[in-house]
Amino acid sequence: MKKGMFKALSCIALATITISCKQAKFSSEKGDALASHIDSTTKAGDDFFQFANGKWFKQNPIPASEQSNGIFQLIQDTINAQVRNICESSAAIQNAPKGSNKQKIGDFFSTGMDSISLNKKGISDLKGDFTKIDNIRDLNGIIREASYIHTVSSSPLLGMYVTQDDKNSSKYQVYITQGGLSMPDRSYYVDTDASSKAIREKFVTYVGNMFAIMGYDKSKAKQAAAKLMEMETALAKTSRKREDTRDPLANYNKMTFAKLTALTPNLDWKVFINGTGLTKVDSVVVGQPEFLTALNGYLKKYTIDDWKNYLKFHILNGLTAYLDNKTYMESFNFYASALRGIKEPKPRWKRVVEQTDGSLGELIGQVYVNEYLPKGTKEKLEEIGNAIKSVFAQRIKALDWMSASTKEKALKKLNAVIMKVGYPEKWKDLSAMQIDRSSYVKNVMSANKWEFNYMISKYGKPVDRKEWGMEPQTYNAYYNPSNNEIVIPGCNIIVPGYEGKMADDALLYSIIGGTFGHEITHGFDDQGCKYNELGNLSNWWTNEDRTKFTQKTKMIVKQFNDYVAVDNLHINGELTQGENIADLGGVVMGFDAFKNTKQYKNNEIIAGLNPNQRFFLGYALAWMQNIRPEAISNQIKSNEHAPAKWRVLGPLSNMPEFYQAFGVKKGDKMWRPENQIVKIW
Repeated sequence: MKKGMFKALSCIALATITISCKQAKFSSEKGDALASHIDSTTKAGDDFFQFANGKWFKQNPIPASEQSNGIFQLIQDTINAQVRNICESSAAIQNAPKGSNKQKIGDFFSTGMDSISLNKKGISDLKGDFTKIDNIRDLNGIIREASYIHTVSSSPLLGMYVTQDDKNSSKYQVYITQGGLSMPDRSYYVDTDASSKAIREKFVTYVGNMFAIMGYDKSKAKQAAAKLMEMETALAKTSRKREDTRDPLANYNKMTFAKLTALTPNLDWKVFINGTGLTKVDSVVVGQPEFLTALNGYLKKYTIDDWKNYLKFHILNGLTAYLDNKTYMESFNFYASALRGIKEPKPRWKRVVEQTDGSLGELIGQVYVNEYLPKGTKEKLEEIGNAIKSVFAQRIKALDWMSASTKEKALKKLNAVIMKVGYPEKWKDLSAMQIDRSSYVKNVMSANKWEFNYMISKYGKPVDRKEWGMEPQTYNAYYNPSNNEIVIPGCNIIVPGYEGKMADDALLYSIIGGTFGHEITHGFDDQGCKYNELGNLSNWWTNEDRTKFTQKTKMIVKQFNDYVAVDNLHINGELTQGENIADLGGVVMGFDAFKNTKQYKNNEIIAGLNPNQRFFLGYALAWMQNIRPEAISNQIKSNEHAPAKWRVLGPLSNMPEFYQAFGVKKGDKMWRPENQIVKIW
């Protein structure tokens, strides 16, 4: 998400902070969301994450139905309660007009809540799909069915999507990538540690149980599960490591449709592409050509029956959450319990509310904006976003490692960044989506198919740069390099402990300012910096500047490689470097922007905390999340984000202002010598 200018103030700030620390002793003041969370048994300079959040963690253990507990759950619970009201009120409407928002929301929610019908049906709603697969007689039938499953459930064989062309952002392009796996990452198939071996054994058991649910006898289910594991292991071994897929240039291999066909003669791309609903595709971008070459061989190495079993498992595996309790619990026991340490499922209402929001978010968002989003949200978000943009420009101008010519291009890109905040001006048209009260899984498949068709319908059309990829009730944000845009949904204004009122600027600039800074910095991280102001892959750097930048990013890679997150498992600094660069940028720029506020300039003391302390405690609050060890392990293996604790410790360890605010000194665990402090943007 973030040097120089604070030097003149640092002595005065340090003196003020020292007095404030002595007087307040960081007492846990009940009326304040920051002071009340402080764990005074932990030294701030040793583990600021625990210091800032520890008391809350002790008072709020992780629920058995969750993999974690913290700010994300608090905010999601608030949003879930609001969405639940929307769902239940819609479901209660008698004879809602067919095709109306309320009818679709109400019917979708009702089918998900009807556990009696779901348990009675079992997996019978998928019987027609299984029969189709059973009737396949040749390889083209396998390919055709795989393309269909892409539209309604999961992504067997490979990944395929339509998005903006990385080298021509004004056009949509078809992308083909490695894929086809059922576990979160290739590492689960190839790592040799005891934990990975145990997970593989549990996965094979799970797959066998799913085949048994499909009606296979015990012996056949076991054989089919072992063969599927063999097939997916082959796919995994010929997939690039996740960190090796981070370079957009290495992933950009554009080729004609004819060349793609020649690359994989056993995979009839016309059958696959047409099966997805696409037509007249003249070229594609292939992410990992070597994967397709290997897949071409596997298509003939394994029998038609092997691939039929593979497809049956994939369509069912992608839809287990919308079927009977037995099927759902088999999936839960592996994906939630074994992989992430979750003890029990969430209540049905919460699962169904979250899925209704996930499938019909555009419809719910329209109600959410009108009924729940605080007035003035858009204006406050714009204020903070513009402040972050301004300080980033100042920081680029002051960089001592970047040449004038590259600075000019960096500023050009920054000035062109589009900020979308709050909610979209135009909502998507979901009128073609068919939802009724006959089947929950069919409703989910219908929503999935609408989403897939919406994506592929873009092919050949002008790019709509006003489109949003999130709803206003989604507590998240993103940077899209192809549009050079950041999107901050309206619910990001929510700060736990400040319900019904606006939090002070220290919190808003640390949490929301940090989010803006994080997303803008993504435009200048190790990946984003390869796109120009128009969103096209283009080298706008001098060779010398690129070398200096890479040297700096290597420092943050090493910093995070050194962190041990759970047992002896280190964070993958290479995989997480883009997010770590963005986190550092976010907090640095959030702090710079905060210094221009009235609260900072007047040195307002709130709950015994001065502005600097409140800012950094606010940043720690933004990542207040207690996570199960199994979930941390899963995240490190399969996600480009470092676990929450190190998203606090890592960036703040690189900020002298933080050291001053909390008296961090040599000997403290978070202290880093000057030559190891990472300074990028």
